Amino acid sequence: MPLPPDTGSLNVGSFWEESVGSIQEDPKLFGEAAFDFAIVGAGFTGLSAAIALTGAGASVCILEAGRVGWGASGRNGGFCCLGGSKLSDRQMVRRYGLDQARAYFDYQCEAIEAVSNRLESYQIEADRHSHGEIYLAHRPSDFAGFAEEARFLDDSYGIKARVLSPGDLRTEGIAGPEFHGGLHVPVGFALNPMKYVQGLARKARARGVRIYARSPATGIEPALDGAWSLKTPEGTVRAGKVILAGNAYAREDTPAWLKGRLFPVMSSILVTRPLTDAELSDQGWTSDLMASDTRTLLHYFRLLPDRRFLFGTRGGLFETQSSLSRMHAAARDDFDRMFPAWRGVETSHAWYGHVCLTRDLVPYVGPVPRMDGVFAAMAWHGSGIAMASLSGEKLAELALGRIGQDSLPQAITAPPRKFPLPALRGAYLQGAYWWYALQDR
Repeated sequence: MPLPPDTGSLNVGSFWEESVGSIQEDPKLFGEAAFDFAIVGAGFTGLSAAIALTGAGASVCILEAGRVGWGASGRNGGFCCLGGSKLSDRQMVRRYGLDQARAYFDYQCEAIEAVSNRLESYQIEADRHSHGEIYLAHRPSDFAGFAEEARFLDDSYGIKARVLSPGDLRTEGIAGPEFHGGLHVPVGFALNPMKYVQGLARKARARGVRIYARSPATGIEPALDGAWSLKTPEGTVRAGKVILAGNAYAREDTPAWLKGRLFPVMSSILVTRPLTDAELSDQGWTSDLMASDTRTLLHYFRLLPDRRFLFGTRGGLFETQSSLSRMHAAARDDFDRMFPAWRGVETSHAWYGHVCLTRDLVPYVGPVPRMDGVFAAMAWHGSGIAMASLSGEKLAELALGRIGQDSLPQAITAPPRKFPLPALRGAYLQGAYWWYALQDR
């Protein structure tokens, strides 16, 4: 992802930007400044960490390449849900054992509850809706496994999931020609992510956090007194400790430790104009549940409170205009096929962003090796609203010395390994997309 332009608009064309109206522009950093903590990235992770740190009396600044919500925190689909890893529940059990798999699941639930509590206590109106999420089988064989999955969730985590037949789906207003049944997991909710992240920024500013927009961290070097020096194009910050919260929008050379450890992949979203009662009835979709299908290259979608329909896809390799146009056209083709009654409904907004993966397909929350006083939280694998929010708080507690990493689930405590031949990540992503598309048929 290139850095945002130094002049002109930072808008990415999302519906979320339009929904919040004007977005406060924080000042750029000029000259020298000193703080107890410097945070790189003004998204869910960085703002959550900043709020927690100021609650402990620390002085905090945030260096942001764009503006609040310019990265994934303002571009995502608004699913505050389970996730953070690309491992299935059973894969998590095989790798870490049942107790640690439960610890990770509990962490996800704690993260969702943390966002819910913030919306209430910070008085953020973020268009919350949806009781949980429904997974829709795009093949009959996928539906056949839902009953066992429901038993596993109940036996392992105490979650009472519902299995819905195709007839049940139609009754509940979740109709489509490619849906062969569903699994409703009653955990999580949907929201407007831009309203949420801007609400966090208002809280941070009120706590005294200095947010510097259009001020990318271009270098992090040790200072003579044991502190850290962070350079921006027109300024420098000296800080006792540093938190890296850029996720898929981080520069790989800031610090050099990041190089080759993260894998940003593209996700695109379209939003329709508001749908009429007749159009909703014709398609048979009236539910406000968050939904996704069972493809590896999944689709995710939901009906918004104003009756627009949001539809997201994975895929896309290059950020040229022609490649982006093809990606958005492919997403629209998928939408028309999956929701044929809306084939003629106009797309009012279309945009894209980056999802952050690691080699081990799990997030990381902890110290940066061999950089004393530098900490990182990253790699939410496409489900970052809840996980980033809680992990930002946990990272602040780690940096303050209030907790140790042993208080976190084992799955998120191992520093991400480098990808093999990282310069070729784009090439083998293309191969993976071809293979996943074949498997998804």
